[in-house]
Amino acid sequence: MKITPHLNRIIFSAGIVMLIGGFIDPLEGSLVIILGSILITLSLHLKKDSFSKGFLMASLLIVFGVFFMFYFSSLGGFGGNSQLSWWWGTLILPYPAGWLLSIVLLLVRFLKQKKARS
Repeated sequence: MKITPHLNRIIFSAGIVMLIGGFIDPLEGSLVIILGSILITLSLHLKKDSFSKGFLMASLLIVFGVFFMFYFSSLGGFGGNSQLSWWWGTLILPYPAGWLLSIVLLLVRFLKQKKARS
C-alpha cells in the first residue's frame, strides 16, 4: 500500500493529537502517548525526514519507561510498604524524558520549517 502525502499528514497530525492528548492523564494515557509517538515516527520515516531518528529515540524511551511503570505497578509499586526501594523509580524516568524530547523535537521541526518558508 502506497501512503499518499495527504494520508501521511493525517497520520502525523493524529500522532501529535495523541502525544499531547495523552498528557492529560499520563498514567492511563501512556498507551495513547506510545501510539502517538509511534505514528509520528512512522510518518516522518516514510517522508524520509531528518528528524525521524530523534523521534525513534524518543519513542523507544517512552516505551521503555512505560513498560517499567506498568511492571512496577503490577508488583505493587515501590517505596513505602513495598519491597522495592524508591531507586527503582529511576527506570520510569525515560517515559517523561522521551515525551519531553518529542515535544522539543516537534517545536524545533516546526521552527525550522517556518524559517525555511520565509
